[in-house]
Amino acid sequence: MKRSSSGQIVKLGLLQSACSTDPKANLKKALTLAERAAGQGAQIICTQELFRSQYFCQSEDHENFQLAEPIPGPSTGAFQKLARKHKVVVIASLFEKRAAGIYHNTAAIIDADGSLLGTYRKMHIPDDPLYYEKFYFTPGDLGFRAWKTKFGQIGVLICWDQWYPEAARLTAMQGAQIIFYPTAIGWHPSEKKSHGANQHGAWELIQRSHAVANGCYVASANRIGHERPLGGDGIEFWGQSFVAGTSGEILAKARADQEEILIVPVDLAQVDATRTHWPFLRDRRIDAYGGLTKRLID
Repeated sequence: MKRSSSGQIVKLGLLQSACSTDPKANLKKALTLAERAAGQGAQIICTQELFRSQYFCQSEDHENFQLAEPIPGPSTGAFQKLARKHKVVVIASLFEKRAAGIYHNTAAIIDADGSLLGTYRKMHIPDDPLYYEKFYFTPGDLGFRAWKTKFGQIGVLICWDQWYPEAARLTAMQGAQIIFYPTAIGWHPSEKKSHGANQHGAWELIQRSHAVANGCYVASANRIGHERPLGGDGIEFWGQSFVAGTSGEILAKARADQEEILIVPVDLAQVDATRTHWPFLRDRRIDAYGGLTKRLID
């Protein structure tokens, strides 16, 4: 970890790309982008959500379960090799086959020595038009976690988890200095003109608010491309991967329609400084929040 007069500088690398229908080609592309990110100085590299395929949840099709793989498995093995070679931390988002009939949307966390530190299984599973994830994914059962890596304490959540302040809070409470969000989100083309700006604005705003509320960095890696596996309108993924600082400020953002490797230096000392000057964690009324464990309060 490089130290400066201001603290501990770590370079994040977010991989934003389009995906083809060939899982092997997608893995090769992700590895190539990760190699380039490492060459540009990235120390923690994060893929977009489910990078090995196009976003198959646009339909409910049993054939798509063939895309899943075990963890550890071929993808984690390839990224562990890369992590050891370049001495980088990797967050790889995968479709996990845990057992017959049990599948998860999972992120593998690999340390800079190539060791598999653990996994995070997506907790919040959507079921919306063209986002039929409940058909494929069993809700996560590992809870919200943080891992101590060579380059800092990190937490990982996945896409739909982005909208839940409880998930970010519980991850930050375990010491996460950076929360990563592998993501696959975009517009329904027919809604883009009337709702597109508000939809994207809300997505960015809620994640920036997690950075403010928890005094941590937030890094979101999204895919690009217009995917139409069923014909019809499909989904136009909006890219715009970004990193937000500990006060919610946008430190860097990728474009909406181009493949990019977003390299962003962050100062981990700023987490301690922010949490000290804005002591939200200190002033939480934990004695008064019991209602959060209920669906509604009558």
